[in-house]
Amino acid sequence: MSVTVPVAHSTAERLRGFVALTKPRIIELLLVTTIPTMVVADRGIPGLWLVLATLVGGTLAAGGANALNMVYDRDIDSVMERTKNRPLVTGVLAPRESTIFALALEVASFAVLAVFVNVLSAWLAMAAAAFYVFVYTMWLKRRSKQNIVIGGAAGAVPVLIGWSSVTNSLSWTPVLLFAVIFIWTPPHFWALAVRYRDDYAAAKVPMMPVVVSLRRTTLEIFIYSVLLWVVTMWIGPVAHLGWVYAISATVLGGLFTFYSLRLYHHARHDRADVGEAMKLFHFSITYLSALFVLMAVDVLVRGH
Repeated sequence: MSVTVPVAHSTAERLRGFVALTKPRIIELLLVTTIPTMVVADRGIPGLWLVLATLVGGTLAAGGANALNMVYDRDIDSVMERTKNRPLVTGVLAPRESTIFALALEVASFAVLAVFVNVLSAWLAMAAAAFYVFVYTMWLKRRSKQNIVIGGAAGAVPVLIGWSSVTNSLSWTPVLLFAVIFIWTPPHFWALAVRYRDDYAAAKVPMMPVVVSLRRTTLEIFIYSVLLWVVTMWIGPVAHLGWVYAISATVLGGLFTFYSLRLYHHARHDRADVGEAMKLFHFSITYLSALFVLMAVDVLVRGH
């Protein structure tokens, strides 16, 4: 009889595992939207300590939620090629210690935001984390093709936190910024899901490209891109932004729609051009980063 001997992992491997649990690349994108939102809310550059506290608190909240997502999804992560090297799949970390780590991050997030920012921001961060874990991860992801549509709301909350950190309130401008990320999320994620369609099918996760034709998926991606373009154009007058933002939103929205239309054009007989899908996916990241950065530039250039 053969006996499986547990593999001992080094401290460095375990530390890298804990970092990987937080999904740093996703957090980076969330932070890119938070800072410009703070600039727009302040009509200038906010205090350094406020920015730092907001980013630290937001990072801890998102990292804890992402870690809980990995704990819950470790069974399907082991099936998917894209996620098979995550620390809970490889055994670098155990579920119990990962859960404790995640909850500790959430507690630390609330403390940092409540003490150094404001209570509204702290509760918004907790609401986003709870929504991501309970509504998206545990309920929608394995049950509905609309999983990422509804679940994407969690990823849109950082702009609300950025705004409330400066103003201790919410208004129509952060609601529209929330809508931008909420609408951006499906085409961004579905483009990636086209690339990993077989992965999601093997894991029995009903992502849009798995449960409907790729022709229908790419059509919905195009529809969302047009809707996104429209909403970004509303932000200018509502947030009192000027020509820098107007030109940026027009050009970036046009490019996003162009890439989406090209992906739809290439979808034939339930086949899609994976190369086109990944072009859209990578551009969508550039799009969101550029849109928010140029929004902040508009405020700073115009001096108010």
